[in-house]
Amino acid sequence: MIRFKRTAIAVAAGQIALLAGGAALAQTDAGQNASGANVVVVTGQRAALQSAQKLKQNADEVVDSIVADDIGKLPDRSVTEVLQRVVGITIDRTMSKGDPEHYSVEGSGVNVRGLSYVRSELNGRDSFSANGGRSLNFEDVPPELMAGVDVYKNPSAEQIEGAVGGLVNLRTALPFDFSGRKFAVSLDKTYSELKKGKTSPSGSVMFSNRWKTGFGEFGALIDLAYSESGTRTDAFQVEPYYPRSEVVSGKTVWIPKGSQWRTLEFNRKREGAYGALQWKKDATLSSSLTFFKSRYKMHWDEQAIFAQSSPYNIKVSPDATFDSKGALLTGTLTDPADNGINFGADTRSADRKSDTTDVAWHISWRPNSDWAFDTDIQHIRATTSSFDSTVATGIQMPSETIDLRGDVPTLSFTDAQRAYLANPANYYWAFTMEHQDRSHAGEWAFKQDARFTFDHPVLRDIRFGVRFTDRNAVTQNSNPSYNWAAVSQPWQLGWDISKLAYLGDPRFANGIQVHSFNNFFNNNTSVPALVFPNVALTTGYPGTYATLHSYHDILCHEQNGPNGNCAAWKPATFGTDPAGTNDQKERTGAAFTQLRFGFDDLKYPIDGNVGLRYVKTQMTAHGYTTFTPATQTPAGVPVFTAFAKKQDFSNDYNNVLPSLNLRMKASDKLQFRLAMATGISRPDFTDLQGYTTLSQNVDKNTGQVTYTGTGTGNPNLRPIRSHQFDLTGEWYFAPTGSLTLALFNKQLKDVIIKQSYGYDVADTTGKAYTYTVTGPVNGADGHARGAEIAYQQYFDKLPGWLSGFGVQANYTYVDSKTDLHRPVHAVYCSGGNTADNFNLNLNGCDVDGKTFGDLPLIGLSRQSYNLALLYDKGPLSARLAWNWRSKNLQNVNVNGTQGTDGTDTNPNSPTFGQHNVAWALPTWADGYGQLDASLFYNFTPNLSLGLEAQNLTDSKARQLMQQGIGFKGRAWFVSGPRYTAKIRYSF
Repeated sequence: MIRFKRTAIAVAAGQIALLAGGAALAQTDAGQNASGANVVVVTGQRAALQSAQKLKQNADEVVDSIVADDIGKLPDRSVTEVLQRVVGITIDRTMSKGDPEHYSVEGSGVNVRGLSYVRSELNGRDSFSANGGRSLNFEDVPPELMAGVDVYKNPSAEQIEGAVGGLVNLRTALPFDFSGRKFAVSLDKTYSELKKGKTSPSGSVMFSNRWKTGFGEFGALIDLAYSESGTRTDAFQVEPYYPRSEVVSGKTVWIPKGSQWRTLEFNRKREGAYGALQWKKDATLSSSLTFFKSRYKMHWDEQAIFAQSSPYNIKVSPDATFDSKGALLTGTLTDPADNGINFGADTRSADRKSDTTDVAWHISWRPNSDWAFDTDIQHIRATTSSFDSTVATGIQMPSETIDLRGDVPTLSFTDAQRAYLANPANYYWAFTMEHQDRSHAGEWAFKQDARFTFDHPVLRDIRFGVRFTDRNAVTQNSNPSYNWAAVSQPWQLGWDISKLAYLGDPRFANGIQVHSFNNFFNNNTSVPALVFPNVALTTGYPGTYATLHSYHDILCHEQNGPNGNCAAWKPATFGTDPAGTNDQKERTGAAFTQLRFGFDDLKYPIDGNVGLRYVKTQMTAHGYTTFTPATQTPAGVPVFTAFAKKQDFSNDYNNVLPSLNLRMKASDKLQFRLAMATGISRPDFTDLQGYTTLSQNVDKNTGQVTYTGTGTGNPNLRPIRSHQFDLTGEWYFAPTGSLTLALFNKQLKDVIIKQSYGYDVADTTGKAYTYTVTGPVNGADGHARGAEIAYQQYFDKLPGWLSGFGVQANYTYVDSKTDLHRPVHAVYCSGGNTADNFNLNLNGCDVDGKTFGDLPLIGLSRQSYNLALLYDKGPLSARLAWNWRSKNLQNVNVNGTQGTDGTDTNPNSPTFGQHNVAWALPTWADGYGQLDASLFYNFTPNLSLGLEAQNLTDSKARQLMQQGIGFKGRAWFVSGPRYTAKIRYSF
C-alpha cells in the first residue's frame, strides 16, 4: 500500500511540476463520456431523449443512455428504477436473493441482458458498496445527483475490466458543463396509498458558478440531496405441497401445511452530497477535484404469521377439491395430532446503514495537438452495518379453510375463529432471533492514460495506459449468525403444550399488541387480527430478550426443579467465531492499448477501434480451517489429529482481454455495428472467503468412513469469463427518432456454482486423504444470447397540439443455458436430514426427494419490454410508462422453501418430525408489469410543477415455487400506488 501511494503521489507531483512550468489549462469537454462523445443537455423531456440518442449514435461502443434534461431530473424515484427503462436491463424486486420473502418496492439488483455480472462506475471510476460484492447498491445512490446514466453492453479495451453482463456508469455534472452560474432546487412529497397517513419528503439543491481570474478560470459546484420513502407491502404465502397417500383412498394428493399472511412497513432515508472544483488557464492543462458521498438508512417492521407444524400431521376436510395433478384447491386443514395447526406470529425489525465516500482528482495535459495525457487518482471508502431482530409468539390454530383457485389465496374464518385468533390468552412466547453484520471496504486507484493523434487518412489515434488498485474488504457476521433461541417450545416441555409460556399467565403477559391488518391488500381481502409482540421488544435488544428468556428459566425450573440445568440465553456477538469474519485484500494492475481508425473514403465509411487489455490480479484471503476427526476409530480406520488453524490463501491470475468495435455508416442516418470482446467478472468477496470446516465420520453400524467438509467460500476461485459478440443496426431518422436492433451472444466460462471439490488432509502416518468439500467452484459454462429492439419517435408532422405526442418502446429476448463441468447425481437429494445434501444438486430437490430438470441462470427473464407514451408541447410534458418482464428464477435453497421433513410422528422419538429427505425448491418471480406516469407544467422557463405516480395499476407481484406437480403460487405481494407532488425551480 505504501509503495502504491508513493507511486501515485510521485506521478501527480510530476503533473503539478508541468503546471508550474508554465503549461496552460484546457477544459475537459462538457459531459464527455468514456468514449469521447459529447453530451449537450438542453431543456425539455424531448431534448433529453435527443441527447441520449446522439450519445448512442456517436459512441465508439454499444451503449444506451438516459440523460436528465436538467440537473436532478432523472425520470424515476431511484437509480434502479431509472435503469429498468433501458433496453436489455431488468431489476430485481426482492430485498435479498437469499430471502425472496421480502419485497423491494423501489427494486434492488440489476441484470443486463439476463446476467448479474454487472460493473458499476461513477464518472468512469470504481464505485461499490460494502456488501461483500463488487458493485454498487444502486438504490443507495440519490438519483437527484445524477446528470445521466450510461450502460455499455460490450466495452472496449480502454474501459476498466469487470463487465461481463454490462457496465453501468453514473455521471455527475462539472462546473464547466454550464456556461455560467447555475442554480436548481426541487422539493417533493410522496404519498403511499397502501401505507396511508404520513407523507415522505424529498429535496435537492444545486449551485454552480465559474469565475475568470488572472491565473485562469475556476469553477465550483455543490449538489445536496435528501430523500425519504415510506412504503408498505402486504403478502400472502402458501407453504410447499407434500405428497399424501392416506388422505384420499387410492390416490396421492399434495397438500400444503398452511397458508399465511404478513405486512411490512418500510422506511428509508437517503442523503447525498456532491462537490466539484475545476480550473483552467488556456488550452493545454485542466484539473478537477470531486467529492461524492451517499448515505442510506432503512428500517422496517413486519408482522407475519407462518405455519410451523409437521406437514404429515395435517388433515384435510372430506369436501376438499384437487386439480388434475392432485394439488389441493379448496379445503379445511386441521391437525388433531398437535391439538391444532402450530403457527408462529412474529414481529421482525431490521435496520441497515450504508455509507460510500468517493474522492477523485483528475489532471489533463495537452502539450500539443498530437499528445494528450490524463492522470486520475481516486480513493473510495464504503461501510455498512445491519441489525435484524425477531420475536415470536405461537398459537395452535384450530383450523384453516383455504381456497387457492383465484389470483390470490382466499382464507375463510368464522367469527368464533377470529375471536380465538385475536385473544392473547391463546398465544405463548415462542422464540427470539437476532443477527448482526458489519462491513467496510476501501480502495486506492491510480490511472495514467495517454493518447497520440495521427495526421493520417485512416489512423485516428492510439491510446494506451496503466491502472493500479489496492483494495480491502472485511465483513463480519455475529456468532451465531442467526441466533435462534427458544423461549418456550413444545419439544422442551415433553410435548405438553399446557406448560408453555402463555400470554394469559400474568407472569408472561407483557409487550404484546393485537394487529388488525387494516386496509389489507388495499381492502381487496380480509384476514383475522392476530396477537404479535410489540416492536419495542425487537428494537429493545438485548434487554428485552433477556426478559423474555427469563420466562424460559421459570418454565425450566418448574420442569426440572430449582437445581435443574437451565442454560442461560447468550446474545450474538462479533469476533467469537472465525467463520464470521471474511478479511481479504486485492491488488490489480492493468495495461491497455487501443487503436482508433476510420476509412472515410469507402462507399460506406467504416470506423472503429481495436484494443488489448492485460490485467493481473493478486488476491489474499485471511482464513481459517477447522478439522474434527471421528470420536471412535475402529481398527483399520485412518486416525487424524484435530486442528483449528489460521491460514492465508493467495490467488494470482492474469487475463488478456482483446476487443474490436466496428461501425459502418450506410448513410448519415443508418449505421451498423460489430463488436467482439473478451470480458471477465471477478468473484464476489463473499464467495472468496477462506473458511473451511472438515470432518471425519464413521458409521457405527457399517463401519463406512466419510470425509466431508463445507467451504463458506473458496479463495481459489477464478473470474467468470465471457467471449461476447454484438451485431447492431441503427436508424436515426429524426433528432428524437430512432429504430435500433441488436443481436448478442455471450459465451460464459467458469461460471461460479455451489458444488463439491477435493481438500487433502494427512493422517497421523502422513498419508493424504481427500475430503469432499461443498462450496463455490468454477463449475459450469453457459451462454446468454438474444436480441434487443428499441424505437422512439415524436410525431412532429401531426397537426397542432397532436404534434407533441411521442412513443418510446423496447423489447428484449434472452435465452440461456448452463452446462456443468461434471454431472451431479440425484442421490444427493435424499438419504439424510442435513441441509448440505441439496447443496450438491444445483437444480434443487422436491419434498419427495426427486430432482428437477435444468434451470436457467438466476435472474434471467426470457422476455422483457418497456412501452411509454410521451407528450412534450409548449409548457406541458408528460409520460405514461409500462415496464414488464417475464418469469425468472430467483434462487434455490432460500428461506421458506428448503428443509427436512418426515413421517415420524412419535413425540418420544429422537427423529420426531424427520422424513430423511432434504429438500430445496427453486423459487421464481412470475411475470410482472407496472404502470408509472408523470405530468409536469412549466409556468415559466425556470419554474415547473409536477405529479408523478408509480404502480398506477396496483400490480401484484407473484412468487412461484417449482414442484413435481408444476409451478405453484408461493407468495403474492401488494405495495399499492405511490403519488408524488413536485416543484422545481432553476436559473
